[in-house]
Amino acid sequence: MVWVYALNLISRWILFGVAAYKTYKERSKGWMLLMVAFLLSAISPEQLLLEPLGLKLVLEVAFVLDMVNTALQGIFLLLAARYLETPNPSMRDSIVILGFGIFSYLWLVVTNTTHFYPDLTIRALGPFLVYALGYVYAGIVFYRYIIVKKFGQLLFPVGMMLLGLLNATYPVTATWKWFVPYGFFLGTMFRIMMAIGALSFMFYPFFHIEPEVERDIPPGAFLYPTRESVTREFGDWELEPGLVMITRKDVNKLKQRINPEAIVFWITRAKEGKLHDSPTIYAISPTKIDILTDLIARAVERGYRVVYIDAFEYLILENGFDNAIKFLLNVKDRVLANKGTLILVVNSSALETFQKKILEREFSRE
Repeated sequence: MVWVYALNLISRWILFGVAAYKTYKERSKGWMLLMVAFLLSAISPEQLLLEPLGLKLVLEVAFVLDMVNTALQGIFLLLAARYLETPNPSMRDSIVILGFGIFSYLWLVVTNTTHFYPDLTIRALGPFLVYALGYVYAGIVFYRYIIVKKFGQLLFPVGMMLLGLLNATYPVTATWKWFVPYGFFLGTMFRIMMAIGALSFMFYPFFHIEPEVERDIPPGAFLYPTRESVTREFGDWELEPGLVMITRKDVNKLKQRINPEAIVFWITRAKEGKLHDSPTIYAISPTKIDILTDLIARAVERGYRVVYIDAFEYLILENGFDNAIKFLLNVKDRVLANKGTLILVVNSSALETFQKKILEREFSRE
């Protein structure tokens, strides 16, 4: 069983490493909270960390600390999932999730009195319910996160949900001595699934084309009032093979006139997922701007150099101006860092004066 313990520990640190990498790359609150949850997971098991060092917790303290760690993981997972699902969770969402933390604390206080002390099932039930809920909910959110349902990436959310469901049974199955090694083995397998899936988020993005043709469009960030004004300035910009479009336009018409190697993110609530292969068209919710940032960054890193956005007003409507402008400036920085071109088409009459000034300061105008 030594190898099972080793794989369990390695998978925990891989998950932490991936979350830390994504936090650094995306500057995302959701990934940061997930990183904290995975760090707590990596440093929690006494038998994996302390015993190899010849250390052992006092028995009376070990259980309570383990339950505190378990509940905290659940809370951070719930918060992470909510921040990944929507860039600006409501106060109500935060209060509900923090309420689970208070529930876990009160549960530990009450069940660690002398009246309940010998009953492991009752003492562990509260924290593990929060823990299981966090993993299952995060797994569901990540399943929705994946634009293309490929086997490798699916391992991450499926492993999360299975691990959550397994640990929901812990308060009962932990009292079955015959089941404990099997339960630990299953948990290890689910963590390995998560680790493989998480690595695929980093190293196996869905973009496969790396156009390296020379472009007539100069690098920079440009602001235009209409698509027609972009065409007057840059000519047949839609025929660029290294084009990424973030749009609300009719994709059925778009796919007939843009380069077959282009990538289109159609911002809509009506559908989600891959709609067309050549050009590659994905439907994505307007509230998933953290995910959209990551997808654009992947494309830019792989050779796509012209990013066209005409859905900014819709992103403001769905996310608020503060979140939308953060998204836009993040994309701008990534595009310019790769010597690319960002073209923003905005109807200025739809913006307030201070919003226009921010855009005019950040973008070269027609």
